[in-house]
Amino acid sequence: MNESRPSNCTSSMVVEARGISRGFRQGPKRVEVLKDINLQVPAGTSLAIVGASGAGKSTLLHILGGLDRPDKGEVYVDGKSVWQMSERERGDLRNSRMGFIYQFHHLLPEFTAMENVAMPLLIRGEPTAVAVLRATEILETVGLGQRLDHKPGELSGGERQRAAVARALVGKPACVLGDEPTGNLDERIANQVFEQLLELNTELQTSLILVTHDMGLAAKMNQQFELHMGGLQPL
Repeated sequence: MNESRPSNCTSSMVVEARGISRGFRQGPKRVEVLKDINLQVPAGTSLAIVGASGAGKSTLLHILGGLDRPDKGEVYVDGKSVWQMSERERGDLRNSRMGFIYQFHHLLPEFTAMENVAMPLLIRGEPTAVAVLRATEILETVGLGQRLDHKPGELSGGERQRAAVARALVGKPACVLGDEPTGNLDERIANQVFEQLLELNTELQTSLILVTHDMGLAAKMNQQFELHMGGLQPL
C-alpha cells in the first residue's frame, strides 16, 4: 500500500498501546488473539487495521477504546493509563475524548437525528441549547441539515450512518474508533461516507482508527496495519 494520504499528524500521542495481549477460552483450549501488541496513534492521523475475520480486530479496537480489558499490557489516552482509572473515569474519558462508529448505526429509533447526535453532549452535562446548536452544526457538516427532525426509520442507510458519524464527532473527541463503519453500505455510499470521515479527520484534527476489510479504503489512510496470528504489523 503506497497510495496513503500525506500524514497530518503531530508528535503528540493521543492513544498508545503497550504490550497488549488478550485471549479467550474455546472449550478446553485457550486461543491467544492478541500477542504483545504495541501501537502509537499521533494526534490528527488516520490509521487502518486490516485482517481476516476472527483475527481480533474488533477486540483490539474495544481495548483501545477502554471497552474491554486486556489480559496484559496497558492503554494510554492523552498519556493517562486507562485501566488505572475507575469505571466512572473511563466512562467520562470515552464521552469526552473518544468517539465510536460501528457497522450498524445504533441510533435510538425513538429520537430524531438531532436528538441522537446531541445525546453525548447532554450526557456530558452540556446545556440543552449548546447541545442542540452543536448537533445541528455537525449534522449540517455531514450533509444532513435538512434531516434534523427525521427519525432513523425515515433516513436512508447512508444518512443513518452519516448521523452516526456526526454523533461520534459532536463532542470534538481526540480520537474516533470505527469498526467497519461502512460495511453495511453499498460501494458508492460507502465511499461517500468514508471520504467524509477523512475530510473531518483533516478538518478537526481528530485521530481516526478504523477496522476495515476494504484494502482500497485502508490505502487512503495515513497508516495501514495488518493483524495476523495475534501480531500487528505495518503494511
